[in-house]
Amino acid sequence: MAKTSKSSDDIVLVHSSDIHVDDGYTARANDGDGTNPLLDVLRTAELVKADIVLLVGDVFEHNRLANDIVSKAARIMGGAPMHVVALPGNHDPAIPDSPWHHKEMGKADKLHILGVTHKRAVQFPDFDLEIWGQAHRDYGDMNPLARPRKRKTRWQVALAHGHYEPVADRKTTLRASWLLDDAELAATGADYVALGHWNRPIKVGKGAVPAYYSGSPDLAKTVNVIRLTASGEVKVKRQKIT
Repeated sequence: MAKTSKSSDDIVLVHSSDIHVDDGYTARANDGDGTNPLLDVLRTAELVKADIVLLVGDVFEHNRLANDIVSKAARIMGGAPMHVVALPGNHDPAIPDSPWHHKEMGKADKLHILGVTHKRAVQFPDFDLEIWGQAHRDYGDMNPLARPRKRKTRWQVALAHGHYEPVADRKTTLRASWLLDDAELAATGADYVALGHWNRPIKVGKGAVPAYYSGSPDLAKTVNVIRLTASGEVKVKRQKIT
């Protein structure tokens, strides 16, 4: 069971993204159940005694999924013993008929959906921690790290679902949308930037701010485990999914 309070203790976060819950490709790759990778991520988080799980975009493959699979995914997230912070991505933006607006999503008090249940940030006073991010709200281009939040807590974590380039070139249509770059990562001033959109796990940026893609659970076979220590260190490792 995850810890419930005490900002003087280490805080353990688990970061995953691009789970792509569906009733098609993901289901076929997971014994017919497209929610299995989501369940695996949360089981692994429980194993490492995570306080909070970060799901950084594309939890769902698309916004046209059947009601039963959306309900099942909502129950899985809502039944987790730790807090879950989810960021809608480019596959599952928070449009009105998105799974993120399904009635089951509102029944879990530990499920926090940026752009839906919370506009831009979730506060965790017990941990002296703020988690913020820009949800994808439609299918158009957007800046995932626009308007970084001024720090008001000891710890601050930023979530962003987009494509990293050292220097983003937004003047050409030939590059991927939803760009983020080194200057924007640094401008967050965050203790950790959790990234989604790439299926492979990798650290990016110049290092002033720890910024990592977790990769998708089906490809990476791992999650990122972030430990915010009582002494002020930020430790990041990959944990094999159980």
